[in-house]
Amino acid sequence: MTRPFTHLHVHTEYSLLDGFGRIPDVVREAKSLGMDSIALTDHGVLFGAVEFYKACLAEGIKPIIGCEVYVAPRSLDQKENKLDTNPYHLILLAENNEGYRNLSKIVSKGFIDGFYYKPRIDHETLRHYHKGIICLSACIAGEIPRLIITDQTKKAAEICKLYQTIFGKDHFFLEIQDHRLPQEAKSNAMLISFSREFDIPLVATNDCHYVKREDASAHDVLLCIQTASTVNDEERMRFPNDEFYLKSPDEMAKLFPDHPEALENTHKIAERCQVTFDLESAHLPEFDLPEGFASAGDYLRSLCEGGLKKRYTTITPEIRERVEYELNVIHTMGFDNYFLVVWDFIKYAKDHGIPVGPGRGSAAGSLVAYSLNITTLDPLKYQLLFERFLNPERVTMPDIDCDFCYERRQEVIDYVIRKYGDDRVAQIITFGTMAARGAVRDVGRALDMPYAAVDKVAKEIPIHAGQNVTIGEAMKENPDLAQMAASDPQVKKLLTTAEKLEGLARHASTHAAGVVISDAPLTEYVPLYRNGDAITTQFPMGLLEDLGLIKMDFLGLRTLTVIHDAVENIKLSRGTTVDIDHVDDRDPKVYAMLSKGDTLGVFQLESRGMISFMRELAPQNFEDIIAGISLYRPGPMDQIPRYIANKKDPDHITYLHPLLEPILNVTYGCMVYQEQVMQIFRDLAGFSMGRSDLVRRAMSKKKIAVMDHEGQVFVHGEKDEKGDVVIPGAVAKGVPEAVAKQIYAEMKDFAKYAFNKSHAAAYAVIAYQTAWLKCYYPQEFMAALMSSVMDSEKKISKYIDDCKKMNIKVLAPDINVSRGKFSVVGKNICFGLGAVKGLGDKPIEAIVEARDSGGAFTGFRDFCERVDMQFLNRRVIEGLIASGAFDFIGVDRSRMLAGASGIMSQV
Repeated sequence: MTRPFTHLHVHTEYSLLDGFGRIPDVVREAKSLGMDSIALTDHGVLFGAVEFYKACLAEGIKPIIGCEVYVAPRSLDQKENKLDTNPYHLILLAENNEGYRNLSKIVSKGFIDGFYYKPRIDHETLRHYHKGIICLSACIAGEIPRLIITDQTKKAAEICKLYQTIFGKDHFFLEIQDHRLPQEAKSNAMLISFSREFDIPLVATNDCHYVKREDASAHDVLLCIQTASTVNDEERMRFPNDEFYLKSPDEMAKLFPDHPEALENTHKIAERCQVTFDLESAHLPEFDLPEGFASAGDYLRSLCEGGLKKRYTTITPEIRERVEYELNVIHTMGFDNYFLVVWDFIKYAKDHGIPVGPGRGSAAGSLVAYSLNITTLDPLKYQLLFERFLNPERVTMPDIDCDFCYERRQEVIDYVIRKYGDDRVAQIITFGTMAARGAVRDVGRALDMPYAAVDKVAKEIPIHAGQNVTIGEAMKENPDLAQMAASDPQVKKLLTTAEKLEGLARHASTHAAGVVISDAPLTEYVPLYRNGDAITTQFPMGLLEDLGLIKMDFLGLRTLTVIHDAVENIKLSRGTTVDIDHVDDRDPKVYAMLSKGDTLGVFQLESRGMISFMRELAPQNFEDIIAGISLYRPGPMDQIPRYIANKKDPDHITYLHPLLEPILNVTYGCMVYQEQVMQIFRDLAGFSMGRSDLVRRAMSKKKIAVMDHEGQVFVHGEKDEKGDVVIPGAVAKGVPEAVAKQIYAEMKDFAKYAFNKSHAAAYAVIAYQTAWLKCYYPQEFMAALMSSVMDSEKKISKYIDDCKKMNIKVLAPDINVSRGKFSVVGKNICFGLGAVKGLGDKPIEAIVEARDSGGAFTGFRDFCERVDMQFLNRRVIEGLIASGAFDFIGVDRSRMLAGASGIMSQV
């Protein structure tokens, strides 16, 4: 009979570039080997904890959440290169939920306070957070084994007693391993002796870094990628053999025949570990209510009432019904506080002159968001649906993504941190993975193959927009790649190894926009990670939502800065104040400009393909811009010819049934938006909007069984167990069966690529605003546009060419006229100093400050005498001369360059 055994020392891919095991593979292998539990102990992190937990539950085995932490030789504030770059290993396992919270805090502290090459903690940290944690002494890199191996037996014994004191007699175990290494034999002998002497129980583990024995070679390549070495480097880091896999209980029993208790203890520990993750509750931040309001719901309603009065001259029954419905859904789903939090930081941004976008994503379909000034687009005017944002029939976390001026986005995040506390706000981690081409290049370097040979193979892997093509798929799609593998053993090995590694987590980074805000210190729920100066969660967005934590996207949008700068330019150059949020969106002059394809610099409409599409489309109203943004993408493009033909000749428009006309008339009889699919379900078959959205999601994800069932319901309806009609179906509403089936078939095909109208409409606002500015204030707009791309010579050159077409001169840089950004001078644009090569912010500030305080520079010597020369070196001066910034002097540039050094040395 197989002895009960649990692996308590397991590394997955989240021991980045050191663990080869994917979590699903690790869990499935443990189950196939007859184990009822398994631990996760990645190096210094808990990245995989929730994914691991869910995978174990799905396979019906117990997850044990742990970590192999790094222990500083002394204390966290002592950092000596030779000693502290090689900290000790220690295995910590969470025995219960308190233990998980403490483990989360320990791991977080390692990154936030103790990071030095690795996330280190010390004995004091362990003392402070020991409750609920079971400790194992780790592998030969552990403190006790390393002291034994280096013949410091007395000190090793002291550390044994120390850990027994810190964690308690029944919470500390001595870990014995046998990977056929001489050091382990020496360590094990003394550990067994310590076990008897100090009454410390033994536990047998295998230091698992891959799943199966045959994975050892792929793991070896992974180590080479980590250390930037090749398999041929003799001095590189490597594992000594292929024993570091997930061994069966029988294999482990054969390794330790004299110590069956060490194997039995693994299972006893597993039985003690009872960590559960709450995947049901939400942990939304609490908004501080002003006096006079008993609840968040009351305050939200009050704000909405005030907002509606500002938005609408008359609050019609339709408006009242819609806002009441939304408020009820928001309250029932428990999201009152969420809306108040978003309203508050949006208000902060607007009150402080930070440009905010009109909306983004499905949130633009909310009338509550519109009344709160979170979004600026009327959802009723454009038939935007609230259920596309929040579905009462499918409880998910709300997701209001916000665009801010990219130069000032951080100010809003800083405000949120100040308001809710830096221990409750963090950015969100994301993991870069090895995509097919990257995996091939990484593996090629590790195998020491010539760059040209590897590059040739990598380039044969197709690239498809929005799709991650795997090596397996590439081999099927590209016969040339398959032939290369068949004819060259080295290429075959390259592709086979890369295929094993592709998809593995390669590195951790910070999500570009994601921020999480919690109702309690974040370490109560998730561990934290340090990425440079940024503190992030150790779990990515999807898993944070599983834990009930709300994530918000604070996106920096360059175009908002362009619009803001253009409006400022108009004020400076013409003395005119433009209210960009209230320009006429029916201006024929703007639509005429778009129809000519004069859209360079216009948000979402400036690509070469879009310019051509705009000429064909000839937009005449705002709905055309929304449709244009939605149609010009893979999939919906197939609808473009029909859309344009119907627009130009309305006689071409046909509807399969009259009930479709009020839904599809804004898009000339074509299905363009996800919202239209939802409306068809509702109006033609009697679906609720919530269920309509569920079916739309199923269609987009190609869930065949769901689609087949819902197709029958769409046509013939559905009754409950009592026989009462729940959904009447299209036939009952007067649609012929054959027509109903045809409509459903078209929706099923279209929904794969249908676009979210709420998002398109919000972005159409920005597109129109940039078009309006270009149409009426081209100099000011183009100056702002070029200022936003000063780090790109190619883009500036392209926009200068566009200025020439509009008869706008872009003047050369001039130290007496130019500012940091491009500026308007009369009917011309003056080149911005920020776009001159070699100049940074400090030199520009020094030049402008000297000129503003002392007037125009009279010559080069005057310039050198008045500008603070600590910011101006030879390279900066030469860059200014070469750009033409001193041409006003009337001296040839080559002569000026030759004499510059002499004058600078005299000043």
